[in-house]
Amino acid sequence: MNALKTGDFVEADEPFALFGEWFAEAQAKEVNDPEAMALATADAEGLPDVRMVLLKGWSESGFVFYTNAESAKGRQLAANMQAAGLFHWKSLRRQVRLRGPVHALDDAESDAYFASRPRDSRIGAWASQQSRPLESRFALEKAVAHYAVKFAVGDIPRPAHWRGFRIAPIAMEFWADKPFRLHDRVRFTREGEVAPWSKQRLYP
Repeated sequence: MNALKTGDFVEADEPFALFGEWFAEAQAKEVNDPEAMALATADAEGLPDVRMVLLKGWSESGFVFYTNAESAKGRQLAANMQAAGLFHWKSLRRQVRLRGPVHALDDAESDAYFASRPRDSRIGAWASQQSRPLESRFALEKAVAHYAVKFAVGDIPRPAHWRGFRIAPIAMEFWADKPFRLHDRVRFTREGEVAPWSKQRLYP
């Protein structure tokens, strides 16, 4: 019997099946962007940064997102290949936290996802020098127009600086709201990416 049907998710044996149940329910009930994930990275000095990204795939190998590798998050990952993610599904009053090492996806995976994006989004990936100073909105629109002409005919290749990353979690925590702030929390941890999970219930 799955954790949702029992009504007590803290009885789950491992985190991925539980995440799958919660994510499926969020996709059915969350009004805006159930795949939205707060992504936290840190630079070489350990100074943290956080922003919202969209989860583009997940499995027991980890949680996938795509970005410009020359952006702030890309540069931070180049210096420190670790990250944390947070899903907050307000309508369900639940959240999931995860953290672990990060791996760059291979070119084939990045190419396949890039090819699936709307054409204008692919042009935007070429036009935007993400996170770097922009002199004016007109400069961005000019860059978009330039690449729209450049790629007017034929396919739009993936820029070398645009790629996917996968967080391979070594810790995942599930939180559900309860009355009087006596929330339910359970944390799964493991020593490495292929190690078995251990579980611990936490005070709210």
